[in-house]
Formats: sequence, structure tokens, C-alpha cells
Amino acid sequence: MYDQPRPNRSTPAMTFDRMLERVRYEGAYPTRERAAEAVHHVLAALGRQLTGDERVDLAQCLPVEAALTLTAQLPDTRHLTGWGFVKDLAARTGATPATARWDTGAVLATVTPLAGPDLLARVLRRLPGGYALLFGQAELRRPEPAAA
Repeated sequence: MYDQPRPNRSTPAMTFDRMLERVRYEGAYPTRERAAEAVHHVLAALGRQLTGDERVDLAQCLPVEAALTLTAQLPDTRHLTGWGFVKDLAARTGATPATARWDTGAVLATVTPLAGPDLLARVLRRLPGGYALLFGQAELRRPEPAAA
């Protein structure tokens, strides 16, 4: 667990204020408060699904306020698919699945460039199927083993 040192970035690539403005733009939200609500709901939900080094490394890429929302969640024992993630988010927030999907896309579109391609690939390998599309990436099918 401690065999590979990680760089400790003292300042994230984006401030929380800038992140909220980016999410507000991506989601076409009328207010900054609505964008902040989406950020907290989506990152809390992601924090319940993501574990291991990927969770820690993703938190290091985020502004402190966003990282705290992600890491404050206890990982859920249910591993949800991408669609299950959206349905669970809708149920927890009282939103429709369409609104939950919209919020997820707006927030994760902002998280994607902060994570970078290498970390994003690791995150997607850690999560069940269906999350790539939520992060704005192509969902590539994993080859199934040939029948013997």
C-alpha cells in the first residue's frame, strides 16, 4: 500500500469556485448554488462507488471542497452499473432519472480533464460497466472469453 510514493500536490489544478463555474456552464444551471448542489450530490454518489488507490488519486486531483465530498462517503457494498448509479442518485435526491443523468454528465465532464486520461482509465477499470459514458468517454466492450 505504501510502496509507491504519490506526488502530493499542494494546489489543485482548479479552484472550487472555478469548478462550480465550469459545472454551471456544462449543465446550463441558472445559479451557482444549483451547480454546487449537483457537484455535491454526484461526487458523494461517486464516493460511494469508488474505492482503492483510484479514489485517493482522484481526490488529489480535485479542489479540496470537492475532494472532501468524494472521500467523506463510505464505500457502498452494492457495486452499481452506470445506469444503476444514475437511478440511485435520482432516488437519493428526489430527482428524475433524466435530471440525475444531466447532473452526472455536467459534473463528470468537469472532473474528466482534472483526472487526466491515465487516472480516468484506472477509475473506469475499477467501476462496473456503464460509467465511461457518464464521464463522456466511449464505452468499449470487454472481450468475452470464447466458449470451450
